[in-house]
Amino acid sequence: MSHSTASEVIDEVNQLREKIKESRASFRDPDFLGRLARQIADSPALSRQPIAQALVDDLRKLPSEPRLSAVKAHINERRDNHLFSLFDASYFPALSLEYLTYETLPTNPHLAARYASNTMPVTIAECSEGFKSRVVVALFPENHVDGLQDGDDLIFYFIDKFVERHNRITRKMIDAVMAEGSFPLLRGIDDKTVEQASSWWVRLHEYHHRQGDMPIPEFLPFKKLKPLAGLEELRVDVSGMLACMNDPDLPATEAQLAYEYILSERLLRYSVEGIPRPNYDAVASQLLFNYLSEHGGIELDGGLIRLHPELPAVLADFLGEIERIESEIHVIPAEEVQQKLLAFTNRYTDYDPEAKDYRHIPFFGEIKARLGV
Repeated sequence: MSHSTASEVIDEVNQLREKIKESRASFRDPDFLGRLARQIADSPALSRQPIAQALVDDLRKLPSEPRLSAVKAHINERRDNHLFSLFDASYFPALSLEYLTYETLPTNPHLAARYASNTMPVTIAECSEGFKSRVVVALFPENHVDGLQDGDDLIFYFIDKFVERHNRITRKMIDAVMAEGSFPLLRGIDDKTVEQASSWWVRLHEYHHRQGDMPIPEFLPFKKLKPLAGLEELRVDVSGMLACMNDPDLPATEAQLAYEYILSERLLRYSVEGIPRPNYDAVASQLLFNYLSEHGGIELDGGLIRLHPELPAVLADFLGEIERIESEIHVIPAEEVQQKLLAFTNRYTDYDPEAKDYRHIPFFGEIKARLGV
């Protein structure tokens, strides 16, 4: 698709978005879906795109045929580098009818083979307004209006947004709160290197969600509580960090860089997210910070975080504790395992029973205010 055509397509999608701004409650109404299908089919540039034709077919079958089968087949088979669909995700409120074109990023062959998943690290080439939202850093199959995820559905991560976020928040925090000598490979790196580290992160992340005794999506219903969603994110990211340190077939420098990158994002950036009301990632960062502090992996010294040589071993112990609890799924009911995971999380976090929510670590509240991140 030429640049002029791409601009025309995006313009037409943005015009259609404006017409359905107040219609989210109607997204599953057959009359609304039929009108939207006609509007897409009548759009001069948009209607010529194969993925738009697929969405028209799917919209005309909803809701009697619940899955957007034509759209998802187009995306999963990577017939081109276009995404177009009707989206309804509570945590991505900016998304409605959206279009984007993407560019795929190179990957290490061993990483892609050994830690295989349906992860697509990409950068956005052109996009409609909703995808410009800062919080939309990924796109999951269940974000489509059908709300469904099948085993072969691709998961997209918008790596250009990871780079922007790292530069805007994490880099400032590394300079401000880490002791000298911490994260040596991250200091002064260019955007291409951040891009590479981000791509490694998301591949390892999605792979490890599907490993272990209580993998996602099978055990998602038991991990939906905010603290347990955070714990699951930590489980997979600590698994990814340990893979970077322990897999001899990964290129050493890139693996060490990815380890430092994942740790910096988990330990620092997520710790200031959601202040004053922590989201699940912020709860996870609090859990990680407190566990590592109590077990000698890190130390807060004079307003600076110092990483100790024992840190990798402490990370392995942390993962081992989670895995020991989850392994009990084979002998006790899932609800009991869930309570044990919750007790483990609450041991290292600050829960306010009156507010029925988690408090932030004051240190990170001060850092957020000081740095303006």
